[in-house]
Amino acid sequence: MADHIEYVEISRPAAEVWAVLADFGAIARWADNVDHSSLTTEQATGVGAARRVQVGRNALLEEVIVWDEAEVLAYELRGLPPVVRSAVNEWRLEGDGSSTRVTLTTTIDTGPRPPQKVAARVVGRMLGRASRELLDGLRTEMERPADRSEVTA
Repeated sequence: MADHIEYVEISRPAAEVWAVLADFGAIARWADNVDHSSLTTEQATGVGAARRVQVGRNALLEEVIVWDEAEVLAYELRGLPPVVRSAVNEWRLEGDGSSTRVTLTTTIDTGPRPPQKVAARVVGRMLGRASRELLDGLRTEMERPADRSEVTA
């Protein structure tokens, strides 16, 4: 197994960051590397909620396996190359009231043999770049002014 960890500081309270992450089917609204996303279950939140995510020519299915309100969201990724036995993204929020540290850990299992471990590093680098893009997109979304209109008299 290999873990790839990325994080970002966002100048918004954890509850607000959670609200964006918890809108599970809407990741395409703020993640530039996601072309399309939609729920594949009637359940929109909590363990068992699932979505389909289109990234370029690749379609992934993601199912929530951990849902700790305003703290942890983890989901299993399916649809990666066959060399990947399993992959999980875990979002962890740590807030101090006015800002939030968001950590995204991607855990990849390709098996124990040396060639499989090499594959884990290669896939890990690819998913690491995707994680960085996800975090950057989340920060951009969260730090965007709520109302960009100006009123002139």
